Amino acid sequence: MEYRSDIEIAQATEMTPVTEIAGKLGVDENCVEQYGRYKAKIDYRLLDDWADRPDGKLVLVTAINPTPAGEGKTTTSVGLADSLNRIGKKVCAALREPSLGPVFGVKGGAAGGGYAQVVPMEDINLHFTGDFHAIGAANNLLAAMVDNSIFQGNPLNIDPRKITWRRCVDMNDRQLRYVVDGMGGRTNGVVREDGYDITVASEVMAVLCLSSGIEDLKERLSRLIVGYTYGKPSEQKPVTAGDLHAQGAMAALLKDALKPNLVQTLEHTPVVIHGGPFANIAHGCNSVTATRMALKMADYCVTEAGFGADLGAEKFLDIKCRVAGLKPDAVVIVATVRALKHHGGAAKETLNEENLEALQAGLPNLLHHVSTIRNVYGLPCVVAINAFPTDTENELRLVEEKCRELGVNAVLSEVWAKGSEGGTDLAREVVRLCEEPNDFRFSYELTGSIEDKLNQIVRRVYGGKGVVLTQQAKTQAAQLEAMGCGNMPICVAKTQYSLTDNPKALGAPSDFEVTVRSLKVSAGAGFVVALTGEIMTMPGLPKSPAAERIDVLSDGRIVGLF
Repeated sequence: MEYRSDIEIAQATEMTPVTEIAGKLGVDENCVEQYGRYKAKIDYRLLDDWADRPDGKLVLVTAINPTPAGEGKTTTSVGLADSLNRIGKKVCAALREPSLGPVFGVKGGAAGGGYAQVVPMEDINLHFTGDFHAIGAANNLLAAMVDNSIFQGNPLNIDPRKITWRRCVDMNDRQLRYVVDGMGGRTNGVVREDGYDITVASEVMAVLCLSSGIEDLKERLSRLIVGYTYGKPSEQKPVTAGDLHAQGAMAALLKDALKPNLVQTLEHTPVVIHGGPFANIAHGCNSVTATRMALKMADYCVTEAGFGADLGAEKFLDIKCRVAGLKPDAVVIVATVRALKHHGGAAKETLNEENLEALQAGLPNLLHHVSTIRNVYGLPCVVAINAFPTDTENELRLVEEKCRELGVNAVLSEVWAKGSEGGTDLAREVVRLCEEPNDFRFSYELTGSIEDKLNQIVRRVYGGKGVVLTQQAKTQAAQLEAMGCGNMPICVAKTQYSLTDNPKALGAPSDFEVTVRSLKVSAGAGFVVALTGEIMTMPGLPKSPAAERIDVLSDGRIVGLF
């Protein structure tokens, strides 16, 4: 069979007008705002009209800890949605929007792959409907108002050394992590240290994804903490966007971004794509509004959370489900034989070779995540083995046997190569699981100290001994608890590559501690962020970025996205 790249497959697909896709979901055309023929925004106020509609089944797709070998979580999510549709179920997927940083950095695209993609993939991966631009503009408006307030006499008594609000840009640019601005004389502002985050790490992104409407959005925006006043530590008071009267203008920039985006798969299954916070530095889920909308419009909502179950799934379940009152019906854990061999110590260049010893050594990573979903969160799950041509029967049998020992089925998924036809077994297993009773619970309760909650996450979700707070983090924890933030959920910023805070510790380590170097509150989003390891809120480009291979031809076709 002739090999075709993801973008070639996508560009060869004849898309259905988005108004017809909306019609499949029962959305009136008056609630559809078209962005061309194949993209649209859906008015979130439809949720008020549909309040009495029953929700569909909520299916969460997560994965093992990612490796350079690839896992295919988004591909599996898209393929599963198509496969559920193929076996006669009314389904709508709810996914995150890709960030330009990874698109031009390592990944080159994030709309699925092979014959399990969302289209138009070029638009989705690039500017789409402008949501991320609006989020960046709102973030940077607030930054500008902070510095302007200081320049205009500093009526709020803001200490420039205690400003916590950073500017953002949706690009991997390590040069901007730490900057000095306000140079060039008094008329150009106050000289101070500053820095940039990538847009998906902005708290405005988290706020948008957790807001239920304009009023909730403005209330959350008003709570954003931008810095602290002059004085001794015990005397310093937080300064908020509300103190600067910035929330109204920020909401004006975000009013259209608040509406979920409707697109389709290659097989014309409806997909709502909205919001995209990173899971290693933020909460890693698409918007609450998009998920709620998909649940009202279909019998099955397939959604995903970023990276492995220790990050994306933990935050989906402990933060998003808690905030939105959601209860998942089933969980799909994606793994590949290649990635498991990598976790078992096999070198990347040998992953195409059968290696049962490395697979055996790497399987504990998968089995740990299975145990977490079943035993910590009380949810039924299935393992989706994302198939590669190099997988051998012996390797696949070993994965199936080890999963069966835990009472979980492992199902081969071939959606990348075959589309919906390659995922019907997985779809039927998901339907079966959705009918099973589950005892969904959180991994920790909100009562107790910040350190208590972090210990629960490390012990129950990561499998470690506990958390260690640096002196700085201890001081910050005490300050946050004194501010009344002690009962907020915890959002751990941690490497995605390991269950630990060490990206090189693969597999399923035990008897380890996770060091939290600092804590901060995201008051608008409503959670406390714990920063561990070397995690950064502004990534850098690799030695050979994907941007070097992306181009546009004379006929307007984009090439190089994959």
